[in-house]
Amino acid sequence: MIAYIKKLCLSESGATAVEYGLVLALIAISALVAINGVSEVTIGMWNDVADEVTNVS
Repeated sequence: MIAYIKKLCLSESGATAVEYGLVLALIAISALVAINGVSEVTIGMWNDVADEVTNVS
């Protein structure tokens, strides 16, 4: 049993999976932040267009 726990603690395959998971989470968070920033600018642009169309009519 002690040998199994020692082997488990020295194993690097689990650490690699955790590292890949953290990198994937960081990429997902970065993508969400970027999309949120672009959406705010786009919504503002379309609101300006709507205001201009309303004022011209």
